[in-house]
Amino acid sequence: MPHLGEFAALLVAVFWTITALSFASASRTIGSLQVNWLRLVFAFFFLGFLLLFRTGSFFPVENSATSWLWLSLSGLIGFVIGDFCLFLSYEYISARISMLVMALAPPIAAVTGYFILSESFTGMNLVGMLITLIGIAIVVLDKPAANEDDIEKPKQLFKSVHSVKGLLLAFGGAAGQGVGLVLSKLGMQQFDPFASTQIRIITGIIGFTLIILIAGRVGNLRKALKNKPAIGLVTLGAIFGPFLGVSLSLLAVQHTSTGIASTIMAIVPVLIIAPSVYLFKETVNKREIIGAVLAVSGVALFFI
Repeated sequence: MPHLGEFAALLVAVFWTITALSFASASRTIGSLQVNWLRLVFAFFFLGFLLLFRTGSFFPVENSATSWLWLSLSGLIGFVIGDFCLFLSYEYISARISMLVMALAPPIAAVTGYFILSESFTGMNLVGMLITLIGIAIVVLDKPAANEDDIEKPKQLFKSVHSVKGLLLAFGGAAGQGVGLVLSKLGMQQFDPFASTQIRIITGIIGFTLIILIAGRVGNLRKALKNKPAIGLVTLGAIFGPFLGVSLSLLAVQHTSTGIASTIMAIVPVLIIAPSVYLFKETVNKREIIGAVLAVSGVALFFI
């Protein structure tokens, strides 16, 4: 099939848009902690059945101890810390803004790869990072309104038009995803990527289980399991995210260059605008559209 890789990458971007909207809605209903645990458990079984079909084993048994170590660390940083921050950001800012900040994940991965894997980092990468930052800044920052009563106070050059806490949490999600991706590459080596993903998910489940127990949220989890609409959203997000999204992203990289696939998959901040307006009645202005396009363009420069 011509352009199979490019088509798969486009589907990944669409699927990740569906995932972001689904998890954002569910997080506001049953809480981000419960959503994180549930979607990882669902993804664990989806991947397990896929591995059973492909390799004859439900669990990842071929990875070495070193691979397990790095992939577990990747799961801790990427899924537990990173996704906990991302999903919690949904409670303060919209999925659309969170996904825009998540455009920083590829630049963060590039910087991390430079230090940990000794991967090249060019001047074009720096330009791409700058353009991405400018695109995000256009959306989240604005000039403060003039106030004659505050003449004695030092003037602010900019103010945030969105929750600062939500933006910082989204940045934590981007950092977790970027660093986690590099550690995944370090741990995956020649082993099956689906089995490697399941190892990361196992670590994520253990991490979130401990958090739920320590935070005393077991009762909240029980209530969440009884909320059928929220469970439906989590299931939808798990299917299109950790399961189909990961699978198709691997297919995309297999049939086209990593640069082309990564660039196409990074268009989520643009794709999510229309459904956010239609489903959640969000108001999107020209500045936000320009900022989203700039952020995605900056990511694209990383792969030229």
